[in-house]
Amino acid sequence: MERLIKWAVSLLPKAIQDIYYKYEEKWLYLIFGALTTLVSIVTKLLIFYLVPGNPWWENTCGVIVSWVCAVTFAFFTNKKYVFKNETKTRSEFWRVFVSFFGARGATLIMEWLIFFVCCDMLGISQKLITFVSQVVIFIANYLLSKLFVFKNKKEGA
Repeated sequence: MERLIKWAVSLLPKAIQDIYYKYEEKWLYLIFGALTTLVSIVTKLLIFYLVPGNPWWENTCGVIVSWVCAVTFAFFTNKKYVFKNETKTRSEFWRVFVSFFGARGATLIMEWLIFFVCCDMLGISQKLITFVSQVVIFIANYLLSKLFVFKNKKEGA
């Protein structure tokens, strides 16, 4: 994967390569965030296809399974490619794994609260809040990952 990324970047003009390498972590987070979204959507659609009939069950199962699949995909890609986090022991790996899922669980609750307040209480359009909340959650996930989950020990962990 790293070779593929380097090859793709090498095809870009030098000025764009410089911008990419200056902000590499953020670009990789954006790329793998988009792929995580794709994993979530495909998984949800697959659940809808495999468990037809009961809309409540489809929605509940779809949301839960797609969230678990997307967050698991995000964990491994963020750990390896975005934040280049190396864990030396099993306990260190599980600490990072649990903290990542905990942070994503917190932003899942944050997203639910955004919808509850904005849509249910204030009557703002679900479509508008869907896009606004995605930006807020995307930034919150990055900050939680950067500052708490994958923090570099040299930077004060």
